[in-house]
Amino acid sequence: MKDKTMIIAALTGAVTPKDISEHIPMTPEEIAEDAYKCWKAGASIVHLHMRDDEGKGTMDVGRFKKSVELLRAHKDCDVVICCTSSGSVKKLENHQRMEHFKTIPDIELGSYDAGTMNWGCTNVFENSPKFLEELAQCYLDNEVKAEVELFDMGMITNTNYYIQQGFIKTPIFCQVVLGVLGGAPATVECLTHLVKHIPEGSIWSAFGIGKDHLPIMYAALALGAHGIRVGLEDNVYYSKGVKATNTMLVERAVRIVKEFGKEPATPAEARQIIGLKPLVR
Repeated sequence: MKDKTMIIAALTGAVTPKDISEHIPMTPEEIAEDAYKCWKAGASIVHLHMRDDEGKGTMDVGRFKKSVELLRAHKDCDVVICCTSSGSVKKLENHQRMEHFKTIPDIELGSYDAGTMNWGCTNVFENSPKFLEELAQCYLDNEVKAEVELFDMGMITNTNYYIQQGFIKTPIFCQVVLGVLGGAPATVECLTHLVKHIPEGSIWSAFGIGKDHLPIMYAALALGAHGIRVGLEDNVYYSKGVKATNTMLVERAVRIVKEFGKEPATPAEARQIIGLKPLVR
């Protein structure tokens, strides 16, 4: 499917507060409705975080369950559901970061942040070797495919190790994350270097944070990316001074993909590209 490009919508994130953008969905109802709108606009995958009653990131299983159930209640919607494994602002035990994958069968993809880093030079984004082994085994046991998030070259090295140890099955699905302070900067040079070194045969997508989301989107398409990621988790502005909605960002991505000479992949096509089972309703 060389003429198809997956559009991934990352709706919420764990950090950005509502007072920065009133459009960030916070409740399960808002998240499910935004996901549905993004699917209608052309997204094939939605990436979900949850927020608590104070608007802070949480890994509450009940909130994941309700959001997924509300989304799947739209019988016409076959969007691929990806959930985070690192969406809490509090330090959690390993099992608390993966319980939803064990109890919610409709989750098809799960984030796999392949290393520890100094996030924003303010706190440690911890993904210990023990956690990565346990998370990978959880995904294998529950037929969830890892969305391997790569913030720098070291995470590619880690990914190769876990592939060799049998924790991650190939071909893998990589999400290249650029522009987070503490990780690789959002430059075309960095994107090219990382993509050159991802495991052979990988399916890959990429995105840049904030103002860098458009340059990295264009560069990813030029380099042959299988997908591009947009959404309020990564960027809250459509243009300078103009606040975005998730739907606006998806609609623009659809236009860009088409102008590049490709077509947005449907959810069914995205499942084929990534190697997921067909959706059974």
